[in-house]
Amino acid sequence: MKQPWIHKPVSDTFFLLLPPFAILAVVFFCQEWLRQLEENYSFYTWLFLVVFIDVAHVYATLFKTYLVPKAFREKRRLLIALPVICFLIGMVLFMMGSRVFWITLAYIAVFHFIRQQYGFMRLYARREPKTRFNVLTDNLTIYAATVYPMLYWFMSTPRNFTWFVQDEFFTYRNDALLQAFRCTYFVILGIYIIKTGYAFLKTGYFNIPKNAIIVGTALSWYFGIVYFNNDLIFTMLNVVSHGIPYMGLIYLKEIRQGSDTNFRGVMRRVVSGWGIVIYIAILLLLAFSEEYLWEVAVWNEQFSLGISRIFENWHFLLVPLLVVPQFTHYVLDGFIWKSNKKEAR
Repeated sequence: MKQPWIHKPVSDTFFLLLPPFAILAVVFFCQEWLRQLEENYSFYTWLFLVVFIDVAHVYATLFKTYLVPKAFREKRRLLIALPVICFLIGMVLFMMGSRVFWITLAYIAVFHFIRQQYGFMRLYARREPKTRFNVLTDNLTIYAATVYPMLYWFMSTPRNFTWFVQDEFFTYRNDALLQAFRCTYFVILGIYIIKTGYAFLKTGYFNIPKNAIIVGTALSWYFGIVYFNNDLIFTMLNVVSHGIPYMGLIYLKEIRQGSDTNFRGVMRRVVSGWGIVIYIAILLLLAFSEEYLWEVAVWNEQFSLGISRIFENWHFLLVPLLVVPQFTHYVLDGFIWKSNKKEAR
């Protein structure tokens, strides 16, 4: 059985599989450098991690939807209606209180992050025998790798990091129950290891990308949330492990492999051979533009024009409006990859 690469071994490895392992290597071997970054270069870590990766990856969705004529025609109603619906929902939530707004968005974001890892795992498992046991153990493992760290967050001592705002998640301290979840977590991982090892000894086949996704997910979520209690480490593992593979997947599937009816054809007609440069430039420009508006009109933390007070009375409109790309990305992602997930099952 061939390895189920999405594009090619090198490109899959570099864009989709390597990010969590690379960041973990930095975390373990460059502790002093990270300390200096956190103390002296917080603006640049924010710019690179939050703006150029986390915010930028949201706009990668455009290259599978709004910028693809065929996809836009097929999902026209959804693509037009969803941003409007997200804006209206956001406005209602914000009028109930800014904390209600951000807490709701945090739970949606967590669900989105978990489902992305599930989606990658299923894509790479698409050629394996789909027995009930195989599917069940794969699903339990990827969900254990992501859900247990979140349960630890909810049920342990306070973490020194947040998703959006302080005290955004419901917390319930119960050490006995958390210990039970921990045991279940390691039992599930152990069963998966035994199953994978047995299958390799029996068939001689080892699914490299699928197992790399599962291992990378387990390591990045465990060390980012459970083992370390550090804001920069959490952000690095959370953002890079999620954002880079997503942007890479869009590029590989929609630009490199896509037909001339999608954005690959447009890119090729504009500047032959410079597709990835234009792709990255567009994402960075959109991300920086959005975050600049957030800073000037709402946050006023990293830089300011001194005019934030002008916008204070309009936050009930501005905040839901500025969050539309992110909110739409969370919801829309469940629709645009639906066919891929069905094929993978």
